[in-house]
Amino acid sequence: MAARILITGGRGNLGTKLAAHLRSHGYSDIIAFDKAEGADLSGDISIYDEAWAQGFAGVDCVFHFAAAGAPTEVWEDVLPMNIIGTQNVLKAMKRHAPGARMVFASTNHVMGGYRFRQGPVTEAMPPAPFTPYGVSKLIGEQLCRAYVAEGHGSAIALRIGYCQVGENIPGPHMHMGSWGQQMWLSNRDMVAAMQGALDAADPGFAILNLTSNNPGMRWDLSEARRVIGYVPQDGHDLVMTPEVADDDARSRAGVLHSWQALVDLKPWLGF
Repeated sequence: MAARILITGGRGNLGTKLAAHLRSHGYSDIIAFDKAEGADLSGDISIYDEAWAQGFAGVDCVFHFAAAGAPTEVWEDVLPMNIIGTQNVLKAMKRHAPGARMVFASTNHVMGGYRFRQGPVTEAMPPAPFTPYGVSKLIGEQLCRAYVAEGHGSAIALRIGYCQVGENIPGPHMHMGSWGQQMWLSNRDMVAAMQGALDAADPGFAILNLTSNNPGMRWDLSEARRVIGYVPQDGHDLVMTPEVADDDARSRAGVLHSWQALVDLKPWLGF
Protein backbone atom coordinates (compact mmCIF):
# COMPACT_ATOMS: atom_id res chain seq x y z
CA MET A 1 0.00 0.00 0.00
CA ALA A 2 3.01 2.30 0.43
CA ALA A 3 3.73 2.19 -3.31
CA ARG A 4 4.61 5.42 -5.07
CA ILE A 5 2.82 5.47 -8.41
CA LEU A 6 3.31 7.69 -11.45
CA ILE A 7 0.74 7.85 -14.25
CA THR A 8 1.77 9.36 -17.59
CA GLY A 9 -1.24 10.81 -19.35
CA GLY A 10 -2.49 11.29 -15.81
CA ARG A 11 -5.12 13.85 -16.81
CA GLY A 12 -6.50 11.73 -19.64
CA ASN A 13 -9.28 9.14 -19.86
CA LEU A 14 -7.52 6.11 -18.41
CA GLY A 15 -5.31 8.13 -16.08
CA THR A 16 -8.10 9.95 -14.26
CA LYS A 17 -10.13 6.76 -13.88
CA LEU A 18 -7.18 4.83 -12.49
CA ALA A 19 -6.14 7.62 -10.11
CA ALA A 20 -9.68 7.81 -8.70
CA HIS A 21 -9.70 4.04 -8.19
CA LEU A 22 -6.32 4.01 -6.46
CA ARG A 23 -7.23 6.86 -4.11
CA SER A 24 -10.47 5.10 -3.19
CA HIS A 25 -8.37 2.06 -2.25
CA GLY A 26 -6.02 3.92 0.07
CA TYR A 27 -3.18 4.95 -2.24
CA SER A 28 -2.11 8.52 -1.62
CA ASP A 29 1.33 8.85 -3.26
CA ILE A 30 0.13 9.21 -6.85
CA ILE A 31 1.81 11.48 -9.40
CA ALA A 32 -0.27 12.55 -12.40
CA PHE A 33 2.23 13.40 -15.17
CA ASP A 34 0.75 15.23 -18.13
CA LYS A 35 1.09 18.20 -20.45
CA ALA A 36 -2.40 19.29 -19.45
CA GLU A 37 -3.06 21.94 -16.84
CA GLY A 38 -3.54 20.65 -13.31
CA ALA A 39 -1.02 17.81 -13.49
CA ASP A 40 1.20 17.06 -10.49
CA LEU A 41 4.18 16.80 -12.83
CA SER A 42 4.20 18.68 -16.11
CA GLY A 43 6.24 17.90 -19.19
CA ASP A 44 6.39 16.63 -22.75
CA ILE A 45 7.56 13.02 -22.97
CA SER A 46 8.52 13.43 -26.62
CA ILE A 47 11.46 15.59 -25.44
CA TYR A 48 13.61 14.12 -22.67
CA ASP A 49 14.22 16.67 -19.94
CA GLU A 50 15.65 16.11 -16.47
CA ALA A 51 13.23 18.76 -15.25
CA TRP A 52 10.41 16.22 -15.54
CA ALA A 53 12.48 13.04 -15.39
CA GLN A 54 13.55 13.79 -11.82
CA GLY A 55 9.88 13.52 -10.86
CA PHE A 56 10.25 9.76 -11.32
CA ALA A 57 12.55 9.53 -8.29
CA GLY A 58 11.47 6.83 -5.86
CA VAL A 59 8.58 5.61 -8.02
CA ASP A 60 7.65 1.94 -7.63
CA CYS A 61 5.32 1.61 -10.62
CA VAL A 62 4.74 3.66 -13.77
CA PHE A 63 1.46 3.38 -15.65
CA HIS A 64 2.39 4.67 -19.09
CA PHE A 65 -0.82 5.93 -20.70
CA ALA A 66 0.41 9.07 -22.49
CA ALA A 67 0.16 8.59 -26.25
CA ALA A 68 -1.16 9.85 -29.54
CA GLY A 69 -4.21 7.73 -29.04
CA ALA A 70 -6.42 7.63 -32.13
CA PRO A 71 -6.09 4.56 -34.38
CA THR A 72 -6.19 6.94 -37.37
CA GLU A 73 -3.05 8.82 -36.30
CA VAL A 74 -0.32 9.24 -38.92
CA TRP A 75 3.41 8.60 -38.49
CA GLU A 76 4.12 12.27 -37.79
CA ASP A 77 1.90 12.00 -34.70
CA VAL A 78 2.79 8.59 -33.32
CA LEU A 79 6.57 8.76 -33.70
CA PRO A 80 7.25 11.54 -31.14
CA MET A 81 4.69 10.47 -28.55
CA ASN A 82 4.36 6.70 -28.84
CA ILE A 83 7.89 5.67 -29.76
CA ILE A 84 10.31 8.41 -28.70
CA GLY A 85 8.05 9.23 -25.75
CA THR A 86 8.07 5.64 -24.51
CA GLN A 87 11.86 5.52 -24.88
CA ASN A 88 12.10 8.68 -22.79
CA VAL A 89 9.80 7.38 -20.05
CA LEU A 90 11.88 4.21 -19.79
CA LYS A 91 15.06 6.31 -19.73
CA ALA A 92 13.66 8.31 -16.79
CA MET A 93 12.78 5.08 -15.00
CA LYS A 94 16.29 3.68 -15.49
CA ARG A 95 17.90 6.85 -14.16
CA HIS A 96 15.58 7.75 -11.31
CA ALA A 97 13.43 4.72 -10.43
CA PRO A 98 15.67 1.64 -10.69
CA GLY A 99 13.72 -1.59 -10.35
CA ALA A 100 10.35 0.06 -11.00
CA ARG A 101 7.56 -1.77 -12.78
CA MET A 102 6.29 -0.48 -16.11
CA VAL A 103 2.62 -1.05 -16.94
CA PHE A 104 2.40 -0.10 -20.59
CA ALA A 105 -0.88 0.80 -22.27
CA SER A 106 -0.60 -1.11 -25.51
CA THR A 107 -3.62 -1.78 -27.70
CA ASN A 108 -5.65 -4.47 -29.40
CA HIS A 109 -4.77 -2.67 -32.64
CA VAL A 110 -1.45 -4.52 -32.51
CA MET A 111 -3.57 -7.48 -33.65
CA GLY A 112 -5.88 -5.56 -35.99
CA GLY A 113 -4.99 -7.74 -38.96
CA TYR A 114 -6.92 -10.61 -37.36
CA ARG A 115 -10.21 -8.73 -37.53
CA PHE A 116 -11.67 -10.79 -40.37
CA ARG A 117 -9.97 -14.08 -39.59
CA GLN A 118 -11.36 -16.93 -37.53
CA GLY A 119 -10.57 -18.32 -34.11
CA PRO A 120 -9.24 -16.90 -30.85
CA VAL A 121 -6.68 -14.12 -30.73
CA THR A 122 -3.88 -14.94 -28.30
CA GLU A 123 -0.79 -13.07 -27.21
CA ALA A 124 1.41 -15.82 -28.68
CA MET A 125 0.23 -15.17 -32.24
CA PRO A 126 2.41 -13.05 -34.58
CA PRO A 127 1.51 -9.36 -34.32
CA ALA A 128 -0.54 -7.99 -37.21
CA PRO A 129 -0.85 -4.19 -36.98
CA PHE A 130 -1.91 -2.31 -40.10
CA THR A 131 -1.91 1.29 -38.92
CA PRO A 132 0.93 3.53 -37.72
CA TYR A 133 -0.79 3.59 -34.31
CA GLY A 134 -0.78 -0.20 -34.02
CA VAL A 135 2.83 -0.44 -35.19
CA SER A 136 3.92 2.26 -32.71
CA LYS A 137 2.36 0.35 -29.82
CA LEU A 138 4.04 -2.87 -30.96
CA ILE A 139 7.37 -1.05 -30.88
CA GLY A 140 6.50 0.20 -27.40
CA GLU A 141 5.96 -3.39 -26.27
CA GLN A 142 9.42 -4.30 -27.54
CA LEU A 143 11.00 -1.34 -25.77
CA CYS A 144 9.44 -2.66 -22.56
CA ARG A 145 10.75 -6.14 -23.33
CA ALA A 146 14.27 -4.68 -23.68
CA TYR A 147 13.87 -2.79 -20.37
CA VAL A 148 13.29 -6.11 -18.63
CA ALA A 149 15.96 -8.01 -20.57
CA GLU A 150 18.53 -5.40 -19.55
CA GLY A 151 17.69 -6.04 -15.88
CA HIS A 152 16.06 -2.73 -15.03
CA GLY A 153 12.74 -4.00 -13.66
CA SER A 154 9.52 -5.75 -14.68
CA ALA A 155 7.00 -4.75 -17.35
CA ILE A 156 3.46 -5.68 -18.28
CA ALA A 157 2.09 -4.59 -21.66
CA LEU A 158 -1.70 -4.56 -21.65
CA ARG A 159 -3.37 -4.73 -25.07
CA ILE A 160 -6.23 -2.54 -23.99
CA GLY A 161 -9.59 -2.80 -25.69
CA TYR A 162 -12.16 -0.08 -26.35
CA CYS A 163 -12.53 2.03 -23.19
CA GLN A 164 -14.47 5.18 -24.04
CA VAL A 165 -14.21 8.52 -22.28
CA GLY A 166 -16.57 9.07 -19.36
CA GLU A 167 -19.26 6.55 -18.48
CA ASN A 168 -18.12 4.27 -21.29
CA ILE A 169 -21.52 2.89 -22.27
CA PRO A 170 -21.16 0.26 -25.04
CA GLY A 171 -23.38 0.08 -28.10
CA PRO A 172 -23.65 0.40 -31.88
CA HIS A 173 -22.39 4.00 -31.75
CA MET A 174 -18.87 2.65 -31.20
CA HIS A 175 -16.40 2.76 -34.07
CA MET A 176 -15.11 -0.29 -35.99
CA GLY A 177 -18.41 -2.10 -36.35
CA SER A 178 -18.89 -5.39 -34.52
CA TRP A 179 -15.13 -5.64 -33.91
CA GLY A 180 -15.21 -2.41 -31.90
CA GLN A 181 -18.13 -3.51 -29.72
CA GLN A 182 -16.48 -6.84 -29.01
CA MET A 183 -13.31 -5.05 -27.88
CA TRP A 184 -15.25 -3.12 -25.23
CA LEU A 185 -13.50 -2.75 -21.87
CA SER A 186 -15.59 -1.42 -19.00
CA ASN A 187 -14.25 1.13 -16.55
CA ARG A 188 -14.58 -1.37 -13.71
CA ASP A 189 -12.68 -4.09 -15.56
CA MET A 190 -10.01 -1.63 -16.69
CA VAL A 191 -9.13 -0.44 -13.20
CA ALA A 192 -9.30 -3.99 -11.84
CA ALA A 193 -6.74 -5.08 -14.42
CA MET A 194 -4.48 -2.15 -13.56
CA GLN A 195 -4.73 -3.04 -9.90
CA GLY A 196 -3.82 -6.62 -10.77
CA ALA A 197 -0.82 -5.43 -12.78
CA LEU A 198 0.33 -3.36 -9.81
CA ASP A 199 -0.10 -6.20 -7.31
CA ALA A 200 1.16 -9.15 -9.38
CA ALA A 201 4.26 -11.04 -8.34
CA ASP A 202 7.27 -10.30 -10.54
CA PRO A 203 6.10 -11.25 -14.05
CA GLY A 204 9.39 -10.43 -15.76
CA PHE A 205 7.89 -9.29 -19.05
CA ALA A 206 4.31 -10.11 -20.06
CA ILE A 207 1.94 -9.12 -22.86
CA LEU A 208 -1.73 -9.53 -21.98
CA ASN A 209 -5.03 -9.09 -23.82
CA LEU A 210 -7.51 -6.87 -22.00
CA THR A 211 -11.21 -6.65 -22.82
CA SER A 212 -14.39 -7.22 -20.86
CA ASN A 213 -16.16 -10.58 -21.10
CA ASN A 214 -18.10 -9.76 -24.26
CA PRO A 215 -20.10 -12.70 -25.64
CA GLY A 216 -18.73 -13.84 -28.99
CA MET A 217 -15.48 -11.90 -28.68
CA ARG A 218 -12.30 -13.62 -29.83
CA TRP A 219 -9.77 -12.21 -27.37
CA ASP A 220 -8.23 -14.94 -25.22
CA LEU A 221 -8.01 -13.66 -21.64
CA SER A 222 -6.53 -16.78 -20.03
CA GLU A 223 -3.01 -15.35 -19.82
CA ALA A 224 -4.29 -12.18 -18.14
CA ARG A 225 -6.04 -14.34 -15.58
CA ARG A 226 -2.87 -16.34 -14.93
CA VAL A 227 -0.47 -13.39 -14.65
CA ILE A 228 -2.53 -10.65 -12.96
CA GLY A 229 -5.61 -12.54 -11.73
CA TYR A 230 -7.87 -10.73 -14.20
CA VAL A 231 -11.49 -11.95 -14.15
CA PRO A 232 -13.72 -9.46 -16.00
CA GLN A 233 -17.01 -8.64 -14.30
CA ASP A 234 -18.73 -6.92 -17.21
CA GLY A 235 -19.71 -7.82 -20.75
CA HIS A 236 -21.57 -6.41 -23.73
CA ASP A 237 -23.79 -8.30 -26.16
CA LEU A 238 -23.18 -7.16 -29.72
CA VAL A 239 -25.92 -4.88 -31.08
CA MET A 240 -26.07 -5.35 -34.83
CA THR A 241 -27.64 -2.50 -36.78
CA PRO A 242 -27.58 -1.73 -40.51
CA GLU A 243 -24.86 0.82 -39.82
CA VAL A 244 -22.72 -1.73 -37.96
CA ALA A 245 -23.21 -4.30 -40.72
CA ASP A 246 -22.27 -1.69 -43.33
CA ASP A 247 -19.11 -0.79 -41.41
CA ASP A 248 -18.14 -4.46 -41.27
CA ALA A 249 -18.76 -4.92 -44.99
CA ARG A 250 -16.80 -1.82 -46.02
CA SER A 251 -13.91 -2.67 -43.72
CA ARG A 252 -13.79 -6.27 -44.94
CA ALA A 253 -13.70 -5.07 -48.55
CA GLY A 254 -10.86 -2.72 -47.71
CA VAL A 255 -8.85 -5.49 -46.08
CA LEU A 256 -9.43 -7.90 -48.94
CA HIS A 257 -9.04 -5.60 -51.93
CA SER A 258 -6.94 -2.59 -50.92
CA TRP A 259 -3.21 -2.18 -50.38
CA GLN A 260 -2.31 -2.57 -46.71
CA ALA A 261 0.80 -1.49 -44.88
CA LEU A 262 1.16 -4.91 -43.28
CA VAL A 263 4.81 -5.51 -42.57
CA ASP A 264 6.28 -8.71 -41.18
CA LEU A 265 8.02 -7.17 -38.17
CA LYS A 266 9.08 -10.45 -36.58
CA PRO A 267 12.72 -10.56 -37.73
CA TRP A 268 13.74 -7.13 -36.47
CA LEU A 269 11.58 -7.17 -33.35
CA GLY A 270 13.12 -10.41 -32.12
CA PHE A 271 10.13 -12.78 -32.16
